[in-house]
Amino acid sequence: MPGRPSRALELADDALLADRAADGDERAFAVLLRRHGPVLRAYITRLTRRPSESDDVLQEVALAAWQALPKLENPALVKAWLFRIAERQAFALLRKQPQHAELDDEVPAEHDEEARWDARRALQAALTRIPEQQAQVWVLREMGGLSYSEIAERLAIPESTVRGALAQARKKLLDSMGDAR
Repeated sequence: MPGRPSRALELADDALLADRAADGDERAFAVLLRRHGPVLRAYITRLTRRPSESDDVLQEVALAAWQALPKLENPALVKAWLFRIAERQAFALLRKQPQHAELDDEVPAEHDEEARWDARRALQAALTRIPEQQAQVWVLREMGGLSYSEIAERLAIPESTVRGALAQARKKLLDSMGDAR
């Protein structure tokens, strides 16, 4: 029965689409992904700084969302829910220790570029050594450019917790990175 969604489905609000998708409607889920996919991809790219892996992460987001949709308590908040899934998937990617440079990345030719790559790898490794909430807050603030209140809303924590976690993350990252600073 999957096929091109009807015009009514294309115009439906997110809550209705999420309800239908939770009941197994693949066309409703496809509309949600078409509607929010481009901004999710951009957000993932902004968080990870890995454009070549954004589509793979977005596929993981889609799979995780499809599997968890029946548990979504408030379908009207499906967009925010998708962003939280995207954040978790992006953070999971950042926490992985890179074994080698991506195949489609150019090999740095100059010393400055090599130093930037080394610093990036050191940062990725350092992010794996701090508590997850601190890493999330740091990435959302420093790489994602979100305000304290936006981070608090995204992570469902008080703004004071955001500020404290950010301060702790900054200190631990600086200590952890040592010479890579």
